[in-house]
Amino acid sequence: MNKPIIAAQLYTVREQMQTRQQIAQGLRKVKEIGYPAVQVSGIGKIDPKELKDLLEQEGLTVCATHVSWERMTADLDALIAEHKLLNCPNVGLGSMPAHYRADKDGWINFAKEASAIGRKLKDQGLQFIYHNHAFEFIKFDGVTGMEILFEESDPEAFHFEIDTYWVQMGGASPISWIKKTAGRMKVIHFKDMGNAGENKPIMTEVGEGNLEWEKIIQACRDTGVEYAAVEQDICQRDPFLSLAISYRNLKELGL
Repeated sequence: MNKPIIAAQLYTVREQMQTRQQIAQGLRKVKEIGYPAVQVSGIGKIDPKELKDLLEQEGLTVCATHVSWERMTADLDALIAEHKLLNCPNVGLGSMPAHYRADKDGWINFAKEASAIGRKLKDQGLQFIYHNHAFEFIKFDGVTGMEILFEESDPEAFHFEIDTYWVQMGGASPISWIKKTAGRMKVIHFKDMGNAGENKPIMTEVGEGNLEWEKIIQACRDTGVEYAAVEQDICQRDPFLSLAISYRNLKELGL
């Protein structure tokens, strides 16, 4: 059982990585913390070749991206070329477009359409991965949207990128979903949940909240997850410091 590689989801530090200079500085900081890999999401616009050079300068690899549904449907060839340039195997969708979410048929249609895109990516040696939020756990005729995606999609072409915080927020079990997606998830989002008082959930650094990390990590090891991408959408301190705290805690947990 190999343990997942810890990666930094750059969406965490998106506000600090908007210009080329900021991107270069941000990648250096991420590497100095200790991260060997990143997920590219939310950073400013930069030529992929330039990004590749900056990543190579720091010795960082790219485990996944988040790209728009519009690019997947209208600009797939360029998207494929960019991922091959970055040697990035996983093409991630950060959220399902809202117009699919109204009813069960919409969810089924999305699963089929995303699977078709996933098959095209698969033909090019790439993998479509889907990142959840909490809305996927709304039920339609007694079945959650997440279950519809799981059952109605092509298991070879449609993989998952479970977000531990959002699964918990949706009322489901991150551990159960890691086990359920065995063989269909190589990248996971590690995000912790704490309590800000008055029953208000808050995003915290991994290990600073209340999720069951030892069990989560063991489930990832058992199911062959390759990358644990640390993400914190909202930080209560400097986001790079938050990435450092999460990294330190995960190393102490054995990753």
